[in-house]
Amino acid sequence: MIDRRTLFGATAAVGSFVGGLFGSKSASASAAPMEMFKGDVEPRGTNQRLERLPKLDLESYDNFLTGLRIWSGSASSKTSRSRFNKAITDAGLDPRKDLPLEKIFPLVENDTYIGTAARLRTSGQQLMWSALQKHFHENADAYLDEMEATDTIGPGKLELNPDMEIPSYTKHEIHIQPGGYVGDAFAGHIYHYGTNNFYRAENYQDEIHRNISSQMPTPKDGKVLRILDMGCGSGQLTAALKERFPDAEVWGIDIGGPMVRYSHMRCIDLGVGANFRQALAEDTKFDDGYFDIVTSYIMHHEVPAHKSKEIIDEAFRVLRPGGVYFPLDFETGAGRGRGKNAYSRFSSWRDHRWNEEVWRLEYGSVDFNGEMRKTGFEVVDEGPPGWRSRYNVLGTKPV
Repeated sequence: MIDRRTLFGATAAVGSFVGGLFGSKSASASAAPMEMFKGDVEPRGTNQRLERLPKLDLESYDNFLTGLRIWSGSASSKTSRSRFNKAITDAGLDPRKDLPLEKIFPLVENDTYIGTAARLRTSGQQLMWSALQKHFHENADAYLDEMEATDTIGPGKLELNPDMEIPSYTKHEIHIQPGGYVGDAFAGHIYHYGTNNFYRAENYQDEIHRNISSQMPTPKDGKVLRILDMGCGSGQLTAALKERFPDAEVWGIDIGGPMVRYSHMRCIDLGVGANFRQALAEDTKFDDGYFDIVTSYIMHHEVPAHKSKEIIDEAFRVLRPGGVYFPLDFETGAGRGRGKNAYSRFSSWRDHRWNEEVWRLEYGSVDFNGEMRKTGFEVVDEGPPGWRSRYNVLGTKPV
């Protein structure tokens, strides 16, 4: 068997110096909610729920890139959109309409500002991923030790499946994250800190996921004994659901072994007893009718359309009669929701082309509500009041 420390090539050797790089734990660092487990890497303490990045220069660099993201998403984006709409209007077209891409491209492809705004977003993301991956790989031994220390302890449990066949569609580097969700041992670490940048410093305390959890619909009979979070990523929604429903058996599943491994470790650090399993959302391996609630957050647009339909079928299978299915993702189908215009069409294409959102356009053509009805769900178009997702759909399994 290959020693896991050889998997990183030359960078693994740097792990022998990890003690010197990190230094000792500061006595003034705020403690995690739970007593630190053996091997816990937390040299700079925590900012409430969020473990601070172990090096000040890395945290500062991350803050800079987050600031760049905020600026490119506000001032730069507004100017880009204004120029885009002017180009469409000057061509005698209506930018408020959902125009086909073949009409849009010739009008904007040579606009330097629109291109620069897009380049800023992509380059900032690439710099962020690169810095995070470099840090975790250079200190691989410490972080591997940290995960191994929690693999078999609780609260909650972890079920890895290292011998399972990983489908090719799951191997894309979504969000241009190097290695994607399955190809890097530190995918969970990289994804968690990287998406903090995506959320523009608005999710350091899992605010978005906790908000979703607080508004999670429940079955009419009020029975919530088991919950499933499909495509759980770094486990932030899974943890929030367990905190809202402390007596329920809560599971997060993801095809990425590194993702669920990190999720489990983080929940232990938070003292949250959620469970995690490496599994496909279309083949969860749970019994029929096992769950009272099945949910997911921004997962469906990251799988092929036919897999998205299979996932809906699987959600129906594992829900008990009267159970609730609440998948949150972008709006789909012709004429659905708000925000359908030329710029949103162009932005979706740009996300597909430059952000490795391979199935974003394919997903957008799916009649998600219709597919749920075909499966057997009773569909309610409106989600909980106040939730700001662009796409709310709620399904219940008939009793």
